[in-house]
Amino acid sequence: MAAKRIAFGRVAVYLLLAAVALYYLLPLYVMLATSLKSLDEIRSANLLALPHTLDMGAWAKAWRSACTGVDCAGLAPYFLNSLKMAIPAVLISTVIGSFNGYVLAHWRFRGSDILFAALMVGCFIPFQVVILPMARLLGMAGMANTTAGLVFVHVVYGLAFTTLFFRNYYVSVPVELVQAARIDGAGFFLIYRKIILPLSLPIFMVCFIWQFTQIWNDFLFGVVFGGADAQPVTVALNNLVNTSTGVKEYNVDMAAAIIAALPTLLLYLVAGKYFVRGLTAGAVKG
Repeated sequence: MAAKRIAFGRVAVYLLLAAVALYYLLPLYVMLATSLKSLDEIRSANLLALPHTLDMGAWAKAWRSACTGVDCAGLAPYFLNSLKMAIPAVLISTVIGSFNGYVLAHWRFRGSDILFAALMVGCFIPFQVVILPMARLLGMAGMANTTAGLVFVHVVYGLAFTTLFFRNYYVSVPVELVQAARIDGAGFFLIYRKIILPLSLPIFMVCFIWQFTQIWNDFLFGVVFGGADAQPVTVALNNLVNTSTGVKEYNVDMAAAIIAALPTLLLYLVAGKYFVRGLTAGAVKG
């Protein structure tokens, strides 16, 4: 009887997981299927029906010639803008956060706890609060409406999160290792390079994935601080979907939405397991 109960429990768990997976994957399936249908087929067929023929025309138009307002160059230039913004912002905020976490965990100084608490407040400040002061700062620095300005904004806003992640992870590194290295004459950077950095791969992966997802999917900072030549793909997607000239092409809209979401989807598919390992490694060590 006990074995039957265990088997029934496993079946129930798997059925529940399958139902939850289907619930979350169904919108993605609808988007993908719609993007591969012609407009005539979308109007006549069922929403959940598979496409009769695979039509990649909507994808080509979304990438190269769809109108995002008055500009009809597709998502390609805005996709490149997002890459120019996200990659340096992720790298800079992660590296600085690593140094901040290392200092706050193993190089304690007077007021370090107050500084850490102040940084943590930044995790709970809504985007809307920093828009006006950040706009004024970017204007004074001559970085308004530029990709460099967007990188700066995301680095500043992301530092609180990366510092929190790294500090909580580095606290679990044995203090004896750092103290022994100090006794042997190792300095700040040598200890970081020889002891801290080799242990940091899991938490680096966590910060890379977290920051890239947050920055790539951001819309508010992009629409406020991005100029005509620096707008990210999320802003272009919004303009494309809300363009009201001509016939409403739902297949192009769906293809554009998938294109905009593709980098984060691929990132989680390829490195999602490292994200979970990094989080659990920090939790177990802490």
